[in-house]
Amino acid sequence: GISGPRVLPGTYTVRMTKNDKPYEMKLTVALDRRDKFSEADRKAQYDAAQRVKELFGDESALMDRILALRASLSKSEQAVASDVATQKAVGDFDGKVDAVRKQIVATTEGGAITGEERLREHTDQLFGAILSYEGKPADYQIARIDSLRRELDDVSKNFENLLTNELPKLNETLKAKGQPEISPPPAKMAVNDADDRIGGGPLNGSIDRDLPGTAATLPANFRLLR
Repeated sequence: GISGPRVLPGTYTVRMTKNDKPYEMKLTVALDRRDKFSEADRKAQYDAAQRVKELFGDESALMDRILALRASLSKSEQAVASDVATQKAVGDFDGKVDAVRKQIVATTEGGAITGEERLREHTDQLFGAILSYEGKPADYQIARIDSLRRELDDVSKNFENLLTNELPKLNETLKAKGQPEISPPPAKMAVNDADDRIGGGPLNGSIDRDLPGTAATLPANFRLLR
């Protein structure tokens, strides 16, 4: 993504550091007076955008686990290259894992441009639609968030079923051939920062909301409304 959810109206502290010396200033964010929606509508839009952003993060986290598992499978497949039966067993399992991957992302170069759309592309379209208008999202857009979340839950269950029911059988086959077992990928992969993927990257500094226990960040394309 090239943009992220815009922060809500409020007073923020902008803090930047140069040569180890911090600089701070207050920043007030307000609604554009030309807009027809209310602050409550703006809050509803922000909340919806955050939900889709979290959905992106969860999709990416699952993809990280799938790619980590497939990397391990590739090594095992190479290690048993001289054993046709065992290599086929590894390849067959990898095919099942890849089928789960194909439920999440388009596999053709160009993605949605080619007409091939998967869960990731549908989420991207919804994210763009919600961000295109800062007022309250339509009811069908909120329902679409719930629908995409259910789809991701189903894909996650398919992947977990492979780890629980299929991977142990493959490991028994590998163990019998004197090969190391394949460990299931951890539930959380410390690979990527979802905020950087969705919000356009971190700012050179931080922005804290002047409310107890809360914080917010401004996206790179943030514009100050007067």
